[in-house]
This record gives sequence, structure tokens and C-alpha cells, in this order.
Amino acid sequence: MVTLQLNNAPPQLVIEGNVTDGLQPDTVKIMRSVNFYADNTFPMVSGASVTISDNTGVTDHLTETSPGVYITSTLQGKPGNTYNLSVVVNDTTYSASSTMPLLVPLDSITFRSSNRFNRSQINAVANFQDPPGVKNYYRFQEYINGTPFTKDIFVFDDRLSDGKYIQYELDMDSIYLYVGDQLKVDMYCVEKNDYDYFFQLLRSSGTGTFNTNASPANPSTNISNGAYGYFSAHTDRSKTVAVY
Repeated sequence: MVTLQLNNAPPQLVIEGNVTDGLQPDTVKIMRSVNFYADNTFPMVSGASVTISDNTGVTDHLTETSPGVYITSTLQGKPGNTYNLSVVVNDTTYSASSTMPLLVPLDSITFRSSNRFNRSQINAVANFQDPPGVKNYYRFQEYINGTPFTKDIFVFDDRLSDGKYIQYELDMDSIYLYVGDQLKVDMYCVEKNDYDYFFQLLRSSGTGTFNTNASPANPSTNISNGAYGYFSAHTDRSKTVAVY
């Protein structure tokens, strides 16, 4: 779950929706925002009606499996397809649309060591071939010893690297990797609106982490009717390696 801190305002609906080309069910999370200086606890929203449909005529009515968490049962994400989200809460409908980009394979994960503030730091490096002549946007998620690491945001676009072989360092500000840790890295090929959303979160955080003293800013969203959050259809490829 994204730790979203918004400008001081009355609670607003926050929707986080993802459709991937993986085999696992897709998930939509619905919650209420809190003020920037409030405790980082987001009230989950139960009882919503949530559906996702695609341009081939498939419609999936999501099931609430825990408060505010809704999962698909039949939908299978496919690159090139367009997905439409509909969320109904208290007779108000919120909608969004996202087209899943084509897959870019994640070749490997390697590691790069450096000295920072008089101590050694190890960062993972994602290695992949960016397709030439196509605008591509990427987002990354790390899992350290099975636990998702969400305090740093990793996004990359190929504006200056179109068609090149990319070695993107996942520079971590708030935790250290140690030799022997099990690290899983997910690479998502995302649309521009997904990239923009997380890039704006990154900029507002000041250091790549959410819990800083930077001035809060409300990131742009592709969800209608005044809701915050994002809806993203993206490919998902991962590698799991031992840190060395």
C-alpha cells in the first residue's frame, strides 16, 4: 500500500488499483485520506461496489476479502488491452482507465557497492534492454527477506535512454541491504500517468521517502470525481537473488 500523505483537507476517498499480466488476482484498495500531520493510519472503506472491465468484453465484479481490499476472480491482464475501473461508494461513482503497455523483460539483478557517510552501502541494479523508438516508463518494487519495502520510490523513463541497455540503480535512502539478504525486485512497465503519479510523490518527499519534512503535495490522478490515488494496468516481471 502506498503511504499517501495529502495537504490538510477533509478526508477524501483514495483508490489504489492495479491490473497486471501475472497469474495472481488483481487488487483494488479503497481508503480515506488523513491530514499530513495526522497518524499514518488510513480508514479502509468497506461495502463498495467495484468492477473492472476490458476492451474485449470481460467484466469482473471484485470481492471484498478484508476491509477495503477488493480482488478479481476471472480477469486476466494482457499487454495492449485497456482496462476500465468503476468504484461506487455511497451512490457516487469513481472511474478510471488504463492501457497495459507491452512487456519489457527484466534480464537480471546485480549489485553495486559504494561508500556513503563513512559506511559501505549496497544497492540493487536492474538490468534490461529498453526497446528503441517506443516511449517507455518503468516502476520498481523491492522485497527484502519477503517484506515489501515501500519507503523509497523507484521510477524511470527512457527520455534520455531510448533503445539503450539500462542498468538502473535502486538507490535506497532509508534502509540497508546486507550480504546474504534475499531480495526480490519487481519491474513494472507502466503508463505515463502511473509514472507521473509516483514521480510527483517522489519529488514531494524530498529524499525518496514519504515520511520527511518536505511540503506535502497532492499528486495527479487518473481517477474521476475528486478521488485521489491511481489505477494502473502494467506488466510485472520479477527476479529474486541473494545479495552479494
